[in-house]
Amino acid sequence: MTDTQARRRFWQMPPLRIVIFWFAILGGVAVIQFASRSAGISKVPIGNALTLLLAASTALAVYLTLVPRLEQRVPTELQPAGALGELLAGILLAFVLMSVVIGALWLTGNVQLAWKGQVYGVLTTGLAVGVSSAVIEELLMRAVMFRIMEEWLGSGVALVVSAVLFGSLHAFNPGATFISCAAIAIEAGILLAAAYMYTRRLWLAIGIHFGWNFVEGSVYGASVSGGKLPSLFSSEFSGPELLTGGKFGPEASVVAMVVCTAAGLWLLQRTRKRRNTTSPQVSRSQ
Repeated sequence: MTDTQARRRFWQMPPLRIVIFWFAILGGVAVIQFASRSAGISKVPIGNALTLLLAASTALAVYLTLVPRLEQRVPTELQPAGALGELLAGILLAFVLMSVVIGALWLTGNVQLAWKGQVYGVLTTGLAVGVSSAVIEELLMRAVMFRIMEEWLGSGVALVVSAVLFGSLHAFNPGATFISCAAIAIEAGILLAAAYMYTRRLWLAIGIHFGWNFVEGSVYGASVSGGKLPSLFSSEFSGPELLTGGKFGPEASVVAMVVCTAAGLWLLQRTRKRRNTTSPQVSRSQ
């Protein structure tokens, strides 16, 4: 093995690539946020919205720049052809899932809805928060963590590790509990990883992630992982936290666990039928 081959093999090590991608993406986002705060831009709603969208654009630019240099390949997971259809499909699926969850809680008397009509806030803060969190988190968790782990250790291990990590990262959110973290890990971890595996692209997962947050928080007015957003409706939850999700939001409820996990398992089954799963790198080399 030549020195050039040895260096290339070193930089191709999966754990190192994950660290480099995460450091570069989060670093780029942090620079945008620091600059915005220093200039006072993020103090007004429209400025904060623009900051969030710029942060998401920066994260995408960093990823698209790094992939050819670090992995010597074209980032097909973010090719624009067909992106709009997959984004819309993901948003529609999320709308249906969250509407079923909220509808079930409404039918059982565990939530009361009233028109709030914060249209401007929804079209600025709500959209920007939804886009930013969906793009940045899907780049970090599915495009980097899941994809590289899958390439290295296979689809099964990658699914479990990325889901557990995704749930654990929500432990720092307001109102977070062990149950809320487990709920995010299972229902969202399976669904979003399956969306990536099914298409082998990131757009469907981004659409689901955006739609989930936007519909839950900006349409129905529920807490989204402990945070509140301007919304079209206000929602007042009552009853046991196991049903409502408590301060964390209905995504931590048993209703969401059943509905969204079922959707994730359904999509995972369709992925297996497509034979879009991957075996560990060790098995493929034998």
